[in-house]
Amino acid sequence: MRRTGTAVGVGLLTASLLAGCGGDAGDGKTRITIGMFGNFGYQQLFEEYEKAHPDVDITDRTASYADHHKNLAAHLATNNGAADVEAIDSGYINQFKATPDRFVELGPELKDRWLDWKWEASLSKDGKQIGYGTDIGGLAICYRRDLLEAAGLPAEREAVSAMWPDWESFMAKGREFQARAPQGTKWFDGGPSLLNAIVGQAPTGYYDREDKIVVGDNEDIRKGWDLVAQGVADGLSAGLLYSTPQWNTGFKQSQFATVICPAWQMAKIKDQAPDTAGKWDLAAVPGGGGNWGGSYLTVPKQGKNTDKAVELAAWLTAPEQQSRVFASNNLLPSTEKALSEQSVGQYQDPFFNNAPVGAVFTAAARALKPQYQGPKAGDVQTELGNAMLRVEQGKQGAEESWNQFVDDVKKLEG
Repeated sequence: MRRTGTAVGVGLLTASLLAGCGGDAGDGKTRITIGMFGNFGYQQLFEEYEKAHPDVDITDRTASYADHHKNLAAHLATNNGAADVEAIDSGYINQFKATPDRFVELGPELKDRWLDWKWEASLSKDGKQIGYGTDIGGLAICYRRDLLEAAGLPAEREAVSAMWPDWESFMAKGREFQARAPQGTKWFDGGPSLLNAIVGQAPTGYYDREDKIVVGDNEDIRKGWDLVAQGVADGLSAGLLYSTPQWNTGFKQSQFATVICPAWQMAKIKDQAPDTAGKWDLAAVPGGGGNWGGSYLTVPKQGKNTDKAVELAAWLTAPEQQSRVFASNNLLPSTEKALSEQSVGQYQDPFFNNAPVGAVFTAAARALKPQYQGPKAGDVQTELGNAMLRVEQGKQGAEESWNQFVDDVKKLEG
């Protein structure tokens, strides 16, 4: 459940898939392929890099979040088909860093670029670095000021943040909102994304630090499940699955008043509902902070031009480029230098009623104590989302779907 934008062009995508790994482009240039899952904000940077390096031709391919990571695992297992540079989400980084021998080891000379926890999250158990950090997610709530006002609720961001200090309060306000909501509008977009945010705040997530899946015994996850399932039963959810066409339409048609909002979510809202500029605002997330998303650029060893691939990955993730991507795509930097720049920390977004998004998210990034992610945390997260979706669609009751979820994830340890 990460940013999952569309492919950047049919012709370009097709060429990438046919090309597989990079190599000689046939015109004296070195082709470097980069595999991603959504819009990383790199298109302009690719063009700039090619102008500065006329011997390099960059070709990118974009797949859905789940397909990208599944395909990468298959390419690494067969030692064939991986791109020269492969993006990996934070939900999957533990899975891939368990086999560091399949990646080029990235030296420690650039370590001081990143926040300590970001650098450490992609280190293998024997201390090998497999990825340069791109962005981090942070967490807030994006909300529609006009819809809250129409239901008689406060709309100023400080007052909104104060009325939901915890998730129980968030749901209580949702019931109050729903009693007077504009026709066709629900409190939140869908159960899976809301539950994902709640789980991300727990001291222990899907795994313990011995890499054992503990969801069946994790009281925090079960508490979050029960809370969201009750919200669904109370009619607070629009029943939309994140990043589907129906979810996109929900923005345009004002089908929900609040949405979980890591930094990268803001660009999605702008893309899907440009006519709602100024109607959105940003408030603190219930429960006090959290993180959703963030990625890394890795270089599989099977590539033909690993040295040039490492150079490209290092350049794309440098503080200067991270600051520019934040300005263009709201992807929060993971480097200390970029986070300290005034252009980032003091940024206010007019689309979101001039909300101080830079200050909100940079403060959250520095204070974050990341939850430990086990080898298949991304797969467990997908199963949890599917389980809540079954409840929303009326296919199973909350208890039955929870029990199936617990059974399903046990199979991931096999």
